[in-house]
Amino acid sequence: MPTRSFTFLLCAASLLLAGGCAGRPAAPIAQQPGDSQLSQAAIAARLQTLLPADALLLGEQHDAAEHQHIEQQVVAHLAAQGWLAAVTLEMADTGVSTAALQADASQEQVRQALKWNDKGWPWAAYGPAVMSAVRAGVPVVGANLPRAQMPASMTDSKLDQRLPGPALKAQQQGIRIGHCQLLPESQITPMARIQIAKDISMAAAIQQAARPGKVVLLLAGNGHVDRQLGVPQHLPVDLKAKAVSLRAGDGSDGGKQADAFDSVWPTPALPPTDYCAGLKQQLAPK
Repeated sequence: MPTRSFTFLLCAASLLLAGGCAGRPAAPIAQQPGDSQLSQAAIAARLQTLLPADALLLGEQHDAAEHQHIEQQVVAHLAAQGWLAAVTLEMADTGVSTAALQADASQEQVRQALKWNDKGWPWAAYGPAVMSAVRAGVPVVGANLPRAQMPASMTDSKLDQRLPGPALKAQQQGIRIGHCQLLPESQITPMARIQIAKDISMAAAIQQAARPGKVVLLLAGNGHVDRQLGVPQHLPVDLKAKAVSLRAGDGSDGGKQADAFDSVWPTPALPPTDYCAGLKQQLAPK
């Protein structure tokens, strides 16, 4: 691969790393966390319809502060019931964990244990969910593919076989759309491989954290928890996983997501944002 093309691809891959899913480019948190539109009682009731399960995959839009607030409530509820085995995160790489920390560890100790990247994942947004788990004595585990492994994933053709043909094509199309049709066609396959490698990494973290009679919670972008394309495709058939999509807006897409998620939780719509404009600027030749 020519050096210039490879450099461009790594730049695009870094955006995928920050954005976490193929749905659309990364964007800053668009609102400050506040009181959730879903009450604790409503969240508890919704969880009751999904559990018991070995894993609960909670998908978010990364720029929706409401979603991070709901994540904190889910963590707190599951921990209070004694149901939570671990919290696995797209927001931290594999190989890091808070398991060695005490429940009264400081936020800085937790950030150091998880090697937290505040630029990619604002601690102000995700810290409350993480700290709720730590305070309950529940380990928080990194699940994402480390950046150092991304170049090898780009050229690993075996990853193309990890999804059924139609799902692979859908994953590739998601990369095109998620990057605003700005990527050269030659780079779609390598970028899709990174997405698949990320999903495999998260699935492995879930399997390692699984405990009989408890649930492992994954916090990740919606694209990763999609039952047809994401992490569920790489979990063993005997591990019971439920996928939830937090969706800003009315949560409706004409029924297309019926097979993708076990449940969709609508949240208030976000202000219109031109994500592609920012991506064009980031990918423009220097």
